[in-house]
Amino acid sequence: MSNSLTIIRTALLSSIFLLTACSQEKQKQVRKPMPPLSVNTITVKKEAVPIWKRYTGTTKASSAQDVRTRVSGILEKRYFQDGQYVTKGQKLFKIQQEEYIAALDAAKAKKAQDEASLSLAKADVNRYKPLVDEGLAPRATLEQYQAQRAGLQAAISGDLAEIKKAQLELSYTIITAPISGNASARQVDVGNLVGQGESTLLTTIVSTDPIYAYFSPSQKDVRLFQKYRNKDRPDAFIEVAGSIEDTRLDGFVDFKNNTVDPLTSTITMRATIENKANSVLPGTFVYINLFINDKFKFLMIPPEVIFNDQLGSFVYIVDENSTVKRADITTDYSSKYYVSVHDGIKDGDKLIVSALVKLKPGRKVKPTDVTKTKGIKAILEKNKLIPKAN
Repeated sequence: MSNSLTIIRTALLSSIFLLTACSQEKQKQVRKPMPPLSVNTITVKKEAVPIWKRYTGTTKASSAQDVRTRVSGILEKRYFQDGQYVTKGQKLFKIQQEEYIAALDAAKAKKAQDEASLSLAKADVNRYKPLVDEGLAPRATLEQYQAQRAGLQAAISGDLAEIKKAQLELSYTIITAPISGNASARQVDVGNLVGQGESTLLTTIVSTDPIYAYFSPSQKDVRLFQKYRNKDRPDAFIEVAGSIEDTRLDGFVDFKNNTVDPLTSTITMRATIENKANSVLPGTFVYINLFINDKFKFLMIPPEVIFNDQLGSFVYIVDENSTVKRADITTDYSSKYYVSVHDGIKDGDKLIVSALVKLKPGRKVKPTDVTKTKGIKAILEKNKLIPKAN
């Protein structure tokens, strides 16, 4: 009985092994090679590319004006709201005018009085001059009238000056905006006495269109910039990080300081930036992109296609057999938008720019050329990195 069970078990095990072997053999026979992976490629080319250098900096108002009193009195009216955008010449405050209107009226009355006295003095001179010429009146009396005439003429000149001064002081009771810009919060409320022994600060206006962006390149960068720049006012733009999207504003560089900061070995430079919508305020941290040159040729590739491991930097290209090939590269200049490759790839190579996590050397691919939409020129145009013509 025991021998029979052993024989049966042996037969069953042999059958199982035979079935398993047949199944594995069948799987090997039906297994098919992996289909080619569809990838996008760009054809790399050494060509003239605009070079931009990126710095950090802060913005500053192109003009900031304190609005102060020039005469004293009770602040009677305010014509703007705190933080409002005001235009040059717009009324901001009014100081009580009665005192200054009275002073102007008094100056005008004094002038009228002196003009009447001058008319009498002129008549006296005209009347006595013929009598003196004929010896019928003393010359001293004529000279006295002539002196009175001259004194009254001088007095009227003084009256005109007093009238002008009174008119000027009256005009100072209406306080207007010296520049266009955003007004700060008022410093004094209506009803307060202002300008008594001091020039009271009422508000401050800052002009932010254009707005200045200051940054501090190293001495080396400034020397290279001076050597290779090909525009008198090089293009520049600022970028401000936002929670939803970044803000970009364009402008140009128009100032370089004439001294080096001894503590940092940097030189302060300034970009003048258009800010028509007042979307960037003074004191904002910004990235400043400075255009250097677009006359030199480079082999540029997008930075996101570069991998790094213990052996260094590398990219994936498609070889002549439509398979993935690793290309070890060395890089030079790099920016947010492109990286200059010194060696490792050459003109005409097909650089893979999609499905990067699925790539392995030797894998078959089906490449689609997207140079026109994903190449370096397309990146430059999309990000407005083509400088304006001189």
